[in-house]
Amino acid sequence: MEITTARWIARHAHPLTTLEPDAPGTDLEPLREMVGDARVVTLGVSARDTHELAVVSQRILKFLVEELGFRSLALEGDDETSILLDQYVRTGTGDPRALLADARSFWRTAELLDTIHWIRRHNERQPAEPVRIANLAEHPRKVAPHGGDLGHIERLLAENALWWQEHTGHKTVYWGGMAHTVNGDPRIVSAAAAPLAVHRSAGSYLRESLGSGHLSVGLTFHHGAESHLAPAPPAEFAEATLGEAEVNAYVLDLRSESPAEVRAWLDRPATTRLIGPVYDPGNDAAFTLSGGSLSTWFDLLVHCPQVTPARPLPRRGTPHDRRTRIG
Repeated sequence: MEITTARWIARHAHPLTTLEPDAPGTDLEPLREMVGDARVVTLGVSARDTHELAVVSQRILKFLVEELGFRSLALEGDDETSILLDQYVRTGTGDPRALLADARSFWRTAELLDTIHWIRRHNERQPAEPVRIANLAEHPRKVAPHGGDLGHIERLLAENALWWQEHTGHKTVYWGGMAHTVNGDPRIVSAAAAPLAVHRSAGSYLRESLGSGHLSVGLTFHHGAESHLAPAPPAEFAEATLGEAEVNAYVLDLRSESPAEVRAWLDRPATTRLIGPVYDPGNDAAFTLSGGSLSTWFDLLVHCPQVTPARPLPRRGTPHDRRTRIG
């Protein structure tokens, strides 16, 4: 079955010809039809601190803004910093490098800083159509999802994103961790010795509220390095089959017509790698997302065969290397 599935993936995958953030978005053109009338697109990464998954997310954001009229980016994980980043992209006030340096660990990357700078440049070029960073400063209740029951946090993440989209009317990109963005009711997160986290995901609440107005995009990789060296996935992981397609980085629409064998693979219970703040490469198979199927969790997958670590924010005045590679 996996051989047939890998061949189907190879035939239906839309290759990404570059990961260079400033490159034209010609290779992303298939997204125009795939996104359709979605008002919220969730970009859920299986590992937050990889260069390639971050740059692919940035390129998708740029395409959605420039070609499809998206006007907000919701960054998961730090509400107070989001307020200040929104002020910067709107007015130029503040120091985004300093803001990110004091934020959550997975925000402290040059890749995210590049994204914030790009939004500011966009807003300077097109002040009549600015892109904003979603935040709770204008929310009358100002409900921030910190502490408390994890299931409650998932619901609040979704409610805040929905409030922002309705409040602004903006088509919105939600960029966060895959465990939160999948359409999972429930989804199961395993992190080795930690207790299993079994909850409805924020993505499932978005799907319940928006229906086809929500597009779930999962970003996965086969092997490489983030903070640690991640080995090739176990054979039973979805990434193993995604890697067998022998296509470089690609976008795959899981809603495409497929033969029975492939549809069975998409619909069966799935396991994917999920790397969070705690990870042991020697016990890679214990860090997983499960409890659903690929076809339920995602509308689209973006897969990179190999990843490298995200770049820590440089010291002030130190330029960083913008070169990007695939493979």
